[in-house]
Amino acid sequence: MHESRRGRATARTARIGNLLGAAALTVSDRMTRAAADATGASISGTAALVTLLTSPGIGVTLLGTRIGLSQPACARMLDQLQARDLVTRRREGGRLAAVELTEAGRAAARAALSARQQELAALVDGIGDRDRAGLAAGLEVLLGLLHDEVGSEYVVCRLCDRPACVRGGERCPVGAAARARARAAPDGADTSGSDG
Repeated sequence: MHESRRGRATARTARIGNLLGAAALTVSDRMTRAAADATGASISGTAALVTLLTSPGIGVTLLGTRIGLSQPACARMLDQLQARDLVTRRREGGRLAAVELTEAGRAAARAALSARQQELAALVDGIGDRDRAGLAAGLEVLLGLLHDEVGSEYVVCRLCDRPACVRGGERCPVGAAARARARAAPDGADTSGSDG
């Protein structure tokens, strides 16, 4: 009897995992396509624009870390964005250091966030209120676990509309996980990949 309950639990877990995988892949495809289409840039380029909207002036290496690219790959991607007049790079000490959005880059980042939000809202609007509350609770737990695995709120939230996450006094689950991780780090070491 115990074995058959465990088998059913394993089958339920496998089914939920499969449903999550299919939904996550499809939602990700729709969301990133909408955001990238709004900017006319690659998905990584779009993530860079959105990141720079909230973190202007960070360096190429840190930007790459936050969006999941190596420094050389980030520099090449920035060359493309700079050629389209979406970013500028300021020289410090004879080398390119700080990355800033141009006015066109800020507009593109805002357009990406708007397109992303419209796509996601269309999906969420199709879910009833009770199911929506359950989905939100489950996603908060999952995002905390994902942050613990990835180790950077910047990578997890590289295309997030941060104000939407905390609107109405809500708590960002990724930010909460990052703060918990920082409190648990020896000597208060910064484990987030942030620049300060």
